[in-house]
Amino acid sequence: MQLRYAFRMYPNGPQRSALARAFGCSRVVYNDALRARETARMEGLPFVTSAELSKQVTAAKKAGERAWLSEVSAVVLQQSLRDLDTAYRYFFDGLKGKRPRMGAPRFKSRKDNRQAVRFTANARWKITNGGGLSLSKIGDVRVKWSRTLPSVPSTVTVIKDAAGRYFCSFVVETGTDDTLPEVAGQAGIDLGLTHFAILSDGTKIDSPRFLRRAEKKLKREQRRLSRKAKGSNNRTKARIKVARAHARVADARREFHHQLSTKLIRENQAVAVEDLAVKGLARTRMAKSIHDAGWSAFLTMLEYKAARYGRTLVRIGRFEPTSQVCSQCGVKDGPKPLHIREWECSACGAVLDRDINAAVNVAKAAGLAVSACRARVRPGLVPAQREEAGTRRDGQPTVVGISSL
Repeated sequence: MQLRYAFRMYPNGPQRSALARAFGCSRVVYNDALRARETARMEGLPFVTSAELSKQVTAAKKAGERAWLSEVSAVVLQQSLRDLDTAYRYFFDGLKGKRPRMGAPRFKSRKDNRQAVRFTANARWKITNGGGLSLSKIGDVRVKWSRTLPSVPSTVTVIKDAAGRYFCSFVVETGTDDTLPEVAGQAGIDLGLTHFAILSDGTKIDSPRFLRRAEKKLKREQRRLSRKAKGSNNRTKARIKVARAHARVADARREFHHQLSTKLIRENQAVAVEDLAVKGLARTRMAKSIHDAGWSAFLTMLEYKAARYGRTLVRIGRFEPTSQVCSQCGVKDGPKPLHIREWECSACGAVLDRDINAAVNVAKAAGLAVSACRARVRPGLVPAQREEAGTRRDGQPTVVGISSL
């Protein structure tokens, strides 16, 4: 399978200028190619092919008004055309129903806070002996390597995010030797807001609420940004501060998701989760808390890590009544408001924790062999069955089928 590895880059002043030049040239080539295709469409002409666009880029570098395109690597410009082809392919596949519908390709703005360029093997980039990343017409950029790449990548993407940080991203092929030894553990997971995850064994993992904790600082930085004059350098500095504050929140949430997903995959042979409609839930009054939890990103990590390490991940339907069924006897007791966190089964009398009970039912719906003993908070009074024992009006005990002597 393919995995993406990203590492932090620290370019110096001249290298940042060269990267800014590469970002700008890539954007201009993309917009020129998109404009050529849109003009041909409106005039009723045939679709402009990639080969024709490549010839136009080569001719533009020889002309006076676009001669500065030759200051960057030609591979960067060609990859920009490939990105436009990918955008059109996704758009047409969405119209044909082969993938979710996407909008038509749009022009890129120089005011976009996120920029990216891609270097292929033809650009002759390499990792130097000193640990730097050598890029064509940019130089040897210092990189902080946090881990070793499992294989030699063929391309590298240089990214500048909204916070002004630089990253180099590699897509590499992983081997088949990552499979972990088999374990006996199996777990069902119920995701929530008060507790981020509740496991079928009764473990409750608190929700860190990174956005809620940083909300005060974010509001302060956002107010400072709103007071700055548009187009001024102070506004640019304030915008970067806001972006860095949001980046810290996103990084902390991503680290939490990685640690928890890795722990669950290592300790369990099979994991069951519920297929949540996150987009629908994000349109409710709990939207901010749902986005803060980041359920979709967490489930995506569970999915690819299970595939990588030889584990089983089962997604059950979102309409499965996990919160309405008693995990002890299996009787459906009906829907319950969100403020009810414990409930007593009307059939067996078990007092159940709502979240743990749901996690156990998620595991059972996925076909996992888990115990439901931890779903009970405390034993309830089990009422006597009418058909088994009772008392006559005269006070004499009786048992069904045997008269009292």
